[in-house]
Amino acid sequence: MSHRHFILHKPYGYLSQFVYELKRKKKLLGELHDFPAGTMAIGRLDEDSEGLLLLTTDGKMSEIVRSKKVDKEYYVQVDGIISQEAIDEMKRGVEIGFNGTKYLTKPCESFIINEVPIFGERGKKIRDERHGPTSWVSITVNEGKFRQIRKMTAAVGFPTLRLVRIRIGNIHLNDLQAGEVVEVNTFGI
Repeated sequence: MSHRHFILHKPYGYLSQFVYELKRKKKLLGELHDFPAGTMAIGRLDEDSEGLLLLTTDGKMSEIVRSKKVDKEYYVQVDGIISQEAIDEMKRGVEIGFNGTKYLTKPCESFIINEVPIFGERGKKIRDERHGPTSWVSITVNEGKFRQIRKMTAAVGFPTLRLVRIRIGNIHLNDLQAGEVVEVNTFGI
């Protein structure tokens, strides 16, 4: 059986899943494309997050991509003008809550992005400059605890306003528009 692999720019407001059992209506990945039976998202982006999401029919590929050997890079818009001290703190690892206990994140790569990245309009307006300045930061991790990036920026005093995953391993979001899906032969990770 040959497996199929997809690269998706997950839009804001969608769940990274195909089935949702609770009563409230949610937007699901199957609304974006006619994926074959057995397709699964590799990792997740929460409903409020956007960006690169890989999908596959191959469970072994899913394990490889989710491993700690594969970096995931995020561009994050934060509340306020982030300081180099906050960046350095995240790079060393910060304490966040995870499963009811404290967790120290692994060292990561992080730097300030000086030019506002162009991702197109988000489904929901974040806010405008009247509410204070914002800034952008790149954070690259090889672990993925629940809402980890959001918890990391909050732990250093700069809550996340917008979160976009731009890279998984050597696969980049590039110019994929929100909701766009591309089928590939392999991920080559």
